[in-house]
Amino acid sequence: MAEQLSRRTVLKGLGTAIALPWLEAMWPAFSLAGSSARPQPLPKRMVFIYVPNGIHMPAWTPSEEGSNYRLPPTLEPLKPFKKDLLVLSGLAQQKAYPNGDGPGDHARAMSTFLTGVQIRKTSGADIHAGVSVDQVAAQKLGRQTKLASLEIGCEGGRQAGSCDSGYSCAYSSNLSWRTPTTPMIKEVNPRLAFERLFSNGDPKETAASRAKRERYRKSILDFVTEDAKHLHQRLGHNDQRKLDEYLTAVRDVERRIVKAEDDDVAGGFVPKMEKPEGIPKEYGEHIRLFCDLLAVAFQADVTRICTFVFANAGSNRSYRHIGVSDGHHDLSHHGGKKEKHAKLMKINRFHVEQYAYLLKKLSEIREGEGTLLDQCMVAYGSCIGDGNRHNHNDLPILLAGRGGGTIRTGRHIRYPKNTPLNNLWLAMLERFGTPTESLGDSTGVLAGLE
Repeated sequence: MAEQLSRRTVLKGLGTAIALPWLEAMWPAFSLAGSSARPQPLPKRMVFIYVPNGIHMPAWTPSEEGSNYRLPPTLEPLKPFKKDLLVLSGLAQQKAYPNGDGPGDHARAMSTFLTGVQIRKTSGADIHAGVSVDQVAAQKLGRQTKLASLEIGCEGGRQAGSCDSGYSCAYSSNLSWRTPTTPMIKEVNPRLAFERLFSNGDPKETAASRAKRERYRKSILDFVTEDAKHLHQRLGHNDQRKLDEYLTAVRDVERRIVKAEDDDVAGGFVPKMEKPEGIPKEYGEHIRLFCDLLAVAFQADVTRICTFVFANAGSNRSYRHIGVSDGHHDLSHHGGKKEKHAKLMKINRFHVEQYAYLLKKLSEIREGEGTLLDQCMVAYGSCIGDGNRHNHNDLPILLAGRGGGTIRTGRHIRYPKNTPLNNLWLAMLERFGTPTESLGDSTGVLAGLE
């Protein structure tokens, strides 16, 4: 008979502490009084994904409301997850408008997306925004996991200087804010994120472990092999299979990180600069690698909160891999030209495909009687509607996952004009177990999600 395990059980090795996924052996079989006990509720997780420059809304917004809506062209990649999805129309972030501060919509958009606070217009060190929704949750429940929150993205960006019409680059580069003056700088290197998630917290030992691993080209799992074998023998059949699947996923992510590092030096030319580590050359692979890493982190309950920036505010990245050589920001100022609309649709759809990839990863992981996606709330969107108009109302917002059974998905919901986006964040905080009276310009918890 398999023995009961503590939820805090980890696999240990030199510089390594790999948390485990939720296993049947972690459920309490009996109460202290000896009678059958109800299983502890599975933890809920939250993800906030940001894309810049707005969306081509005619190809985004469903014509129908309710459960019988049809997915428009840009949202078609989400067809396998339509039953897990909410399309939310009518939400607005009023504090992203100038409100007397003049140009700078991109910087305001990103820094107010999760805060709902009018940011101080400055290109100096006196930045001032608000506390973001993810950090409200992290400050209340973050101590329950190894990492209170995880901030990742595919563009680094500067933290000083002017990046958008007199606004500090800090506003254009950061989605998460721990305090009004302290942004949570995102990690863009999957290797460093991996080390942060699976190290034992001792910097000296971690450095020694990594040096040894790179010297012998070993996997991080090689350092916990004996611990893993011992644990495997103590588990039931279902838990053994789940543990094997989880460790395979960890090894796969690590293998792809190593491959990305090897690819950096391919071709013989070595520039006179420090070699970047673990960042794939191909943008889509960069996003997907972070998606895989995030899924593993949630599965192991290393963290329950994540912000993921696909690209920074005002990003002018080109998308040659999908046949779009123009800069994204330049295209967003389309002037009504059909050829630019077509290219924007390709970029928008590409981003949605990556979102669908993350949902697929989460849906493939069994947890309790359902999937990991069932325990998640995965928000996706931009704080600009149409990039040509720089409007911050009727925003493109998606929410996937059932939040532990607290959300009725599979619908398109249209809210009254200018309903605060922060009302959605309040609703998510309430379901996450960290209810808050207000956030930014919220007017109450968003209704209609039950």
